Amino acid sequence: MLSQIFISDLPSKQRQYFRTGTTKNIDYRIAQLQTLKQVVIEHESAIIEALKADLNKPEFEAYASEFSFVIKEINYAIKNIKNWVKAKKASIPFILLPASAQIIPEPLGVALIIGPWNYPFQLILTPLIGAIASGNCAVIKPSEFAPHTSHLITEIISKNFPQEYISVVEGDVEISKQLLQEKFDHIFFTGSTATGKIIMAAAAKNLTPVTLELGGKSPCIVDKEINLEVTARRIAWGKFYNAGQSCIAPDYILINKDIKEEFLKNIEKCIQEFYGDNPKNSPDYARIINQRQFSRAANLLQGDIRIGGEINADELYISPTVIDNVTWEDTIMQDEIFAPILSIVEYIDINEVIDKINLLPKPLALYIFSNNKKFQQKILSETSSGGVCINDVLKQWFTSTLAFGGVGDSGIGSYHGKASFDTFSHYKSVVNRKFFLDASILYAPYAGKLSLLKKLLRW
Repeated sequence: MLSQIFISDLPSKQRQYFRTGTTKNIDYRIAQLQTLKQVVIEHESAIIEALKADLNKPEFEAYASEFSFVIKEINYAIKNIKNWVKAKKASIPFILLPASAQIIPEPLGVALIIGPWNYPFQLILTPLIGAIASGNCAVIKPSEFAPHTSHLITEIISKNFPQEYISVVEGDVEISKQLLQEKFDHIFFTGSTATGKIIMAAAAKNLTPVTLELGGKSPCIVDKEINLEVTARRIAWGKFYNAGQSCIAPDYILINKDIKEEFLKNIEKCIQEFYGDNPKNSPDYARIINQRQFSRAANLLQGDIRIGGEINADELYISPTVIDNVTWEDTIMQDEIFAPILSIVEYIDINEVIDKINLLPKPLALYIFSNNKKFQQKILSETSSGGVCINDVLKQWFTSTLAFGGVGDSGIGSYHGKASFDTFSHYKSVVNRKFFLDASILYAPYAGKLSLLKKLLRW
């Protein structure tokens, strides 16, 4: 267990290093990103193995959503960083001329990054990329619930980056509490809404800004005007990817009553095609992270189970499951499922669906399946969510050009690509005035000057 003294020393040591100006140098930032890229590539097999050990994550999913995702984000940052760091000119009011104005991005200082267990490699490294690109130092805290990945991250970082620049702190919730007592310049947290409130309360004591990447119940609205087979395939893929342990997995399906039965037949067909007759034996199906999460999810297996419902506590296995005829009052509709359990709510009137969604906490993602553009636009304009994907799921997450983040209960702030750079930067406004033409109108006494001031301010 790390000592309180060691944890207390980390931010101050990193702040001293930050004040040397080393991390602000653009070439230094690029070099660190290149180093990070190289060591991630060198550890590809170890990363895949660690994710397999922690989540039984299939190699394909580990490569696509963790390893390659990180490489893609590093490449995007390296390609664009010289443009991101440039000062941007801004216009100046006529009354302040002669003068110039610009906006300069500068690093915040020392960041704390706390990661989750569902994508334990990617969701630590991706914000770290933003912190490095912005010129910050960082303390990172991987999830103790994914110990193999946590240990690997510690090894990768400690061997390739000085501790005063990037440090890894491993441990349980008590270690997190100790870290949160320290003064940081930004805290980036990915996890549950409940824990996010604790993080924000701790940050408030030091007036530390936060980015909270949370979750919630992401609705998936399915209209009649669709390609039913493709819709079912895409939803099944997104829901059961990583055994449903994705913060933007479609949490529940709101489906037009007229096509529900056909949709369920197609979902069942897709599950069989993806994972075979017994998903438990499939090499392509992950497991629940731990016994606590397994028990929580297993307790949701009640009601009209149409597909799946099999469990094995020893193997932390829950089969791909679909529960039909779910009502808004059912237990499964009260909190984020975060498991391979898909609940089905049928509807007749889309207006009632929209009204209900708007009464609930704002979701991290909202999905719309429809070929009807008016239907799409109606939902887009009448609901609020962190992001939206039309006629697919999860894909908004994989795009570096799109900022990713929540709203309301699903999060504060965003990242990915340029948004990551912005998150760990302060945009400093600078006005530079000349000494000549020092208009006396601005100075007291003001008698007789107001009418002229009003005229000048119209410009």
